[in-house]
Amino acid sequence: MPRRMAALHTSAVRPGDVSSVSVPRPSSAAEQASGQAPVLNDLFGRFHNYLRISVTERCNLRCQYCMPAEGIELTERSSLLTTAEILRLARIFVEQGVDKIRLTGGEPSIRKDIVELVQGLDALRPLGLRKIAMTTNGIALRRKLPLLRRAGMDGLNISLDTRDPRKFEVFTRRRGSEHVLRAISEAGRLGFDFVKVNVVVMRGQNDDEVPAFVEMTHDEAVDVRFIEYMPFDGNQWGRRKLVGYRELLDGLVRLYGDRVERLPLEANHTAKGYRIRGYRGQFGFITSMTQSFCADCNRVRVMADGNLKVCLFGNTEVSLRDLIRGGASDAQVVETISQAIKRKKRAHAGMDILSQMPNRPMIKIGG
Repeated sequence: MPRRMAALHTSAVRPGDVSSVSVPRPSSAAEQASGQAPVLNDLFGRFHNYLRISVTERCNLRCQYCMPAEGIELTERSSLLTTAEILRLARIFVEQGVDKIRLTGGEPSIRKDIVELVQGLDALRPLGLRKIAMTTNGIALRRKLPLLRRAGMDGLNISLDTRDPRKFEVFTRRRGSEHVLRAISEAGRLGFDFVKVNVVVMRGQNDDEVPAFVEMTHDEAVDVRFIEYMPFDGNQWGRRKLVGYRELLDGLVRLYGDRVERLPLEANHTAKGYRIRGYRGQFGFITSMTQSFCADCNRVRVMADGNLKVCLFGNTEVSLRDLIRGGASDAQVVETISQAIKRKKRAHAGMDILSQMPNRPMIKIGG
């Protein structure tokens, strides 16, 4: 599988050593081409060139951290963005400088026209789009992988919180872990630019499996990302369930010793990257709770109902769907997007405050 692995300038890690080398963020094309503040710039100098689009609220799993046990009330279909509306908004964002789009859900692979939607996004490459990716639970993915690759999909994030079939059923309230593992292997065989495995770590539930996930990187060029458990409506978040990345990293250093190598940070990073010397893949930590990366945030979200959310943990939204259906021109949509991004805060609140703030369930935001 093609893989641009960060192999240079690595260094061994000692217990308690969590420093890393930062790669300077390059100026965006929009910043270079205009003397004015670009539409996608906020007031803190962050340029938002990464758009995440939720294409459905429906899902074929019921993961504990994503969906309340009682389920959610789905938005009426007529209130969700149509394919044409999604592609129009995508084009508008790309014209303003977005060069990476990620499709999320719900579970995007269950959308009937997902391949056609990817083809529509692929047609935006002449306007500056460089990467198309998708976050998926992998259950219904494997048969669609060749079609998605040919349609223009560059990379995948596949969620898998446990390799144990019995625990998988507890985590997701469904069966099917073998389908996810097959999808990961098949994605590697088909040569996607990157295949990342997302693991939400919860104390007493799957934190003991972290070494086994790291071992996945021995023979496969995958990027396993350990995600700190985050609070959203209905997921019963608590500090006692949170396992911070320092604790996880120290445990791996005790296990692997100086073979744990730190990788340079990528521009606008969300994950702190590491690898085991001699292994094909790598692993990392998404540290939203214990060490936020707000200062380098370059992401905005359009949810399935057309609301624009400029911060994952913010509860301020603006409806682009209503704007479009009200007959707004592209210029009016651009102005609304610009105003929303200019209102983005410097950083989100701390974890204890976030756990008390109203927000959507994760399934209605998009992973």
